[in-house]
Amino acid sequence: MVELGPLLEKLLAGGFICAVSDEAAFRHLQEEATRERIDAYLRPLNRRLASNADGSVHFLAWRALDEGAREQLSRQLAETVGSLLPLLEWLQLVQEALGRDGLAAPGDVLKPADFSSRCEDNQGLRERLERLATDPFFGSQSDQLDAQLKQVFKRLREHGYLIQPHADRQYYVVTGKIDYLIDLVRFIRDEENLPVDDQAPAAQESLL
Repeated sequence: MVELGPLLEKLLAGGFICAVSDEAAFRHLQEEATRERIDAYLRPLNRRLASNADGSVHFLAWRALDEGAREQLSRQLAETVGSLLPLLEWLQLVQEALGRDGLAAPGDVLKPADFSSRCEDNQGLRERLERLATDPFFGSQSDQLDAQLKQVFKRLREHGYLIQPHADRQYYVVTGKIDYLIDLVRFIRDEENLPVDDQAPAAQESLL
């Protein structure tokens, strides 16, 4: 298991492994034998390897929901639900600002400069970006467009929805965690009947 140590560390730290975030690790996880070895290692820890429906992103889930697991899962869910609306608004903003037909998808390249130029020419988009950037999830305290964009992209990178391949180049790549987010929202909507749609604007409902 030594050779899988770095991969296990990422997973146990709450990481999401996809072809964008870690191509080599993702390739390892395509092998059934590797997945079985990881699951065998995780079994005494009450964890298991999981993936979304499309298999585009891998992460850890609890094997059995004992009291400790339920408490941690409840905290994680509360944090995730608290970020859903600003993240959905961001997805909608990406579509409208960049003129895309579909949602941002793993592998898509996003440049803050593209958002800046379009928001400067569209007051409606500018106001929406300002509201989004100052949401507690993103936490911008600036009234300057460039600083707000910098904070939004920083937070998305910190939460694993984007990677920045080169620190000195201002472009980002969407990771497979965005697929996990979309699947989670659909699950909440379809299975749990939580009021996500009731709180989200109609434009965001159309995303899903």
